[in-house]
Amino acid sequence: MPDERWNELFAALRSNRDRAILALGISNAARASELLGVRGVDVDWGDQLVRVERKGSQAEQWLPSSPESFIWLRLYQSEGPPLDPQAPLWWTLRRRDHGEGLAYQPMNYEALRAVFRRANALLGTNWSMHDLRHTAALRMARDKRLTLRDVQTILGHAHLSTTADIYLVEEEEQVIARVQEYLADREERAKHPVSPTAVASGYEASDLAVLFGGAQA
Repeated sequence: MPDERWNELFAALRSNRDRAILALGISNAARASELLGVRGVDVDWGDQLVRVERKGSQAEQWLPSSPESFIWLRLYQSEGPPLDPQAPLWWTLRRRDHGEGLAYQPMNYEALRAVFRRANALLGTNWSMHDLRHTAALRMARDKRLTLRDVQTILGHAHLSTTADIYLVEEEEQVIARVQEYLADREERAKHPVSPTAVASGYEASDLAVLFGGAQA
């Protein structure tokens, strides 16, 4: 997802809850089910970490998240019901079964999909939480400060090869630009060949002649 598309999607969101959960998703690459399972006790405000239960392995893992996502999370919490540390972090207002008005209920996957449906209908797009995870992973994989092992750890992949196969991809335009630069450089060097003595001063001319295919000494 290009940055400008992300900005459009974020601007289309209607609540601080939605902004918080999507901002977390695009910064820490957690899966939808993993973020929906976060409880109040799973948020480390001081170190800006969120603990998730990994899909598949069920292992718990702390994920670093962006300062911006924590700002939206704080704004969301200031609006909602008092938070029990052991209760789910994400809530939604739903009408009671017997027509007794609205009540807070834990946010489920269908409610999260509805967030995207509303935004997509407004924008004419088809974004999903998986797009946020994929975008976050590509951003990390293309940052020279992070190793592929770093990215694997954040994504929760069991095997490094899985991360490499999916995210060690290059944009075609970048590949073409680098190859064109390489070819142009080769052509320029061919116009101005470097003599052996220019790169090997201090050596005997007869030795260089042998090394570079000249007459035998």
